[in-house]
Amino acid sequence: MDPSVLGARLASSAIAPLVKKLFVTEGPGAGLVDQPVRLSAYVSFRGERRTLSEAQLHRLAGHLVHEALTSPGERAFPADEATAVTDALARTLLALGDLDMDDVQAVQLGHRELAKALRTRAAEAAGPPPDHHLSADAALFYTSAVEWACLHVLHFFTQRSTFIARTLVAQSRVQAETIAKLDELITRAPRPDTIRAAFERRYRTHVATKHSKLTIYGIDLTATPGAWPLDLAYLSLTSTEEPVEPPRSGALADHLTAPRPATTHLADRVLATHPKVLLRGVAGSGKTTLVQWLAVSATRATPDGPLAHLHDRVPFVLPLRTLTRHGERLPGPERFLEAIGSPLAGAQPQGWADHVLTGGRALVLVDGIDEVPDVERDRTRTWLADLVSAYPGNRWLVTSRPSAVREDWLADEGFTELTLSPMSRAHVDSFIHRWHSAARHGTDAPTTALLDSYERQLLTAVTTQPDLGRLATNPLMCGLICALHRDRRGYLPHGRKELYEAALAMLLARRDRERDVLATVGRELRQEPQTQLLQRLAYWLIRNGRTELDRDRAEAIVGEALPAVPEAATLGDARTVFAHLLLRSGLLLEPSPGAVTFVHRTFQDYLGARRAVEEWDIGLLTQHAADDQWEDVIRMAVGHARPRERAEILDGLVAAGDRATERRDRSRIHLLAAACLEHATELDPAVRTRVGDRVNALIPPPNPAAARKLAAVGPLVLDLLPGPGELGAEESRMVVITASRIESEAAIPFLARYAHDPSLSVRSQLAWSWYRFDTARYAEEVIARVDPEGLYFSVRSEKELRVLGELGGRPRVQLTGHIGTDAIASYVSRYQPQALTILNHRSLTGLQCLRDAEKLHSLVIQNCDKLLDLSALTALPALRSLDYTANLHRPPWESFEALTELDELTVWALHPGMSPDDWESVGAVQHMTELGLDVELLMAMPDTLVLPELRRLALFYVQQENPVDVSSFAARFPRLARLRIPSMGGHEVRLHGFDRLPETVEVSYD
Repeated sequence: MDPSVLGARLASSAIAPLVKKLFVTEGPGAGLVDQPVRLSAYVSFRGERRTLSEAQLHRLAGHLVHEALTSPGERAFPADEATAVTDALARTLLALGDLDMDDVQAVQLGHRELAKALRTRAAEAAGPPPDHHLSADAALFYTSAVEWACLHVLHFFTQRSTFIARTLVAQSRVQAETIAKLDELITRAPRPDTIRAAFERRYRTHVATKHSKLTIYGIDLTATPGAWPLDLAYLSLTSTEEPVEPPRSGALADHLTAPRPATTHLADRVLATHPKVLLRGVAGSGKTTLVQWLAVSATRATPDGPLAHLHDRVPFVLPLRTLTRHGERLPGPERFLEAIGSPLAGAQPQGWADHVLTGGRALVLVDGIDEVPDVERDRTRTWLADLVSAYPGNRWLVTSRPSAVREDWLADEGFTELTLSPMSRAHVDSFIHRWHSAARHGTDAPTTALLDSYERQLLTAVTTQPDLGRLATNPLMCGLICALHRDRRGYLPHGRKELYEAALAMLLARRDRERDVLATVGRELRQEPQTQLLQRLAYWLIRNGRTELDRDRAEAIVGEALPAVPEAATLGDARTVFAHLLLRSGLLLEPSPGAVTFVHRTFQDYLGARRAVEEWDIGLLTQHAADDQWEDVIRMAVGHARPRERAEILDGLVAAGDRATERRDRSRIHLLAAACLEHATELDPAVRTRVGDRVNALIPPPNPAAARKLAAVGPLVLDLLPGPGELGAEESRMVVITASRIESEAAIPFLARYAHDPSLSVRSQLAWSWYRFDTARYAEEVIARVDPEGLYFSVRSEKELRVLGELGGRPRVQLTGHIGTDAIASYVSRYQPQALTILNHRSLTGLQCLRDAEKLHSLVIQNCDKLLDLSALTALPALRSLDYTANLHRPPWESFEALTELDELTVWALHPGMSPDDWESVGAVQHMTELGLDVELLMAMPDTLVLPELRRLALFYVQQENPVDVSSFAARFPRLARLRIPSMGGHEVRLHGFDRLPETVEVSYD
């Protein structure tokens, strides 16, 4: 820590009251002395006139340390050393009563020498120096705090004694002037820390304002704004993490939907447990919106809120399309703000970004790997790896479309890969409601009633019309569907291509008329000439591997096209025409001065594909078959093409796949060809057969990732998948994963054929996939037929729970998400389950809903942040196993202590910290059999704490890099049988003391 920082943290207003309380209060005339007075006669914590106990002095020192730690900006030292620093400071101040000197001698020494004498006396009185066990930063703070206190002590003496005032008046004046000047400097001088803190506050405000609005497509057709507060418009989606290893040992392994297909996370909370994340998502899935939400949340997260992991984080939003627009070298931290065009770049203090990253306080949000040209991605990866290596301890989120980079692209840097899940039926319903709520804002009564009607119609349509349900899988498509449904008064086009065509017509032809813009501008340009010009801009971006271009280049492209589009030329020159497109089309944005981009990549791909077909660039399309930036372009080109052109594109894709030397590229191209068939309304049957043959060679898929890619082809895959009994258990599971990921009700009859499969993993996948389909139909055709033996049935809504009850209930149930306690209580009372898992229930506070669960033997609770009252469990006669995981909150240790009848108690504590009181509570839970926690928490465990029944211990490495000594584990955990190290941050795990572990302890690494 910079020594000058201390002044900013310990101004006179903070430290003077502490010094005043160190000394006794004298009566009138006490200062009228004619000789020096010994220091021991002044102090308030010694002698007959004692008014301050040593414990009170310790609390005063603690208050001072707390004030320094909670001040804005850089922390003076790690927060976990607060107690140690307080002890050292209190011990040193107590030495004032032991100094063998008087007040005059103290004043003559000066504050630095007096501080040195205090530290020396404290060491002589009680062993080693007070700061011997402190880190460098903490020791520097301690030294500076003692010196600063001594400065105020001397000032106190010079004001108190008339003798000192007469003999040392000059020095007294100097002391007073020094303190006054220092206080003035604290307020006015350009100290590095105060400048950084002031800029950081200004930057946070800017980020919160810049990213606090979200565009909802289609709402701006009427006299309402197109951007809405992020708080109202943001929809919290989920992400999935494919398991690398089987579920962990203990209750969760035995009772959580058997071989769980994937781990589900709330997308905005993944950084709580994974400090480095590569998040994949299809176009329009909400990646950029999530980045906005995280950036804004970081500016206002509280230490005890649901986003506590973002508290005090400084967000850096880095859109790669902007950083790579000119093909320049990617920026270092000092150029982050300049590179994104931030208006605050010029005001940034020198070294500020480096300071934030070095302190491990940054939230780095890198958006759009897929928007970097393929040839530049290795350079981008190196840039990211260098940043992560140079600045450990920060939080990192990198987004990409699914196929832009290979699996494990950032695995060496410790990144966890997750995928944004398609919107569930509940998400779609919520989005539709929010969209219409936003649209109703400020409307008159008849319009409000009409919008209410449209909302009800659309909610019914997405449930009853399979084709529409297939389209409504991400926020972009849901927004377009809502807008078109309203614009067309309840009529919706069928198919993705028709949806985009209708959206373009809505934006290009009707938007200005609906908003009465033409009455103001007086000129109108039909849809077709606008489309021709926009196509050229889109195709230039695609061919050059960009999603953003300079305005000068855009105007030049328009200028080259104007002779061929005379209707557009009537508006004026290229600059005028481009300005019209930018302002009126609703498809272009100017994210920063001089830069132009499409409002969404999807529109760029759609228009660029149309231009490619018009140019007959079939060879160029197939040449880029292995380039992820061209995937959507090629699919849409097949939709735009005429039958002969379409056949040429598909045959070209088949040939390109056949020529590929890498199996990954070959599979990818053939799957792309198959996905294109969805858009091929008319096609030569021979071509369709050739494509089908290539896809058939990819069945069964070898792993879940390949299964998801195969499912993206669509319903035609169902005709190619093998039925039950034709494959082994694992291959059958891959087939079921594929079918369950196909967004069509046509998958239900196929999945029903696997309902009697004996494999638990296959049946688990069937049960887990219920939420993807119509609740009643899937229950009747699949759930009702699945053998319940050993199987947890996954329930994500009250409707599913009610339907499961109508089927007679099941002995093992997994409840995920917000399900009302009345519904849970009713099910438990009537059907008496033997085992329950409760996941991600963010509002559940108690378990009174289980009071009638007389046969409940096993209970798993995970990610239920508010569930702290477990008292109801003490009345359950059959309960023998409890598994409780706390991600962001303190586990209810006191409740565990009362559950003495349990045979198995598993607690995973993944929250940020453990206080001494927490460890005392842990020690009281003597019957705990499994414990999982971060290594940093374990290192703070008291040496005397023993857990006699603990048999399994899991240690998480989120950010800890220091070696861990396990030599004491045999004494602390005498019955330990397994030590598991599931690394979550990519760090090398280093353990010492293996020779002290009993040979019976099994050690495993994940």
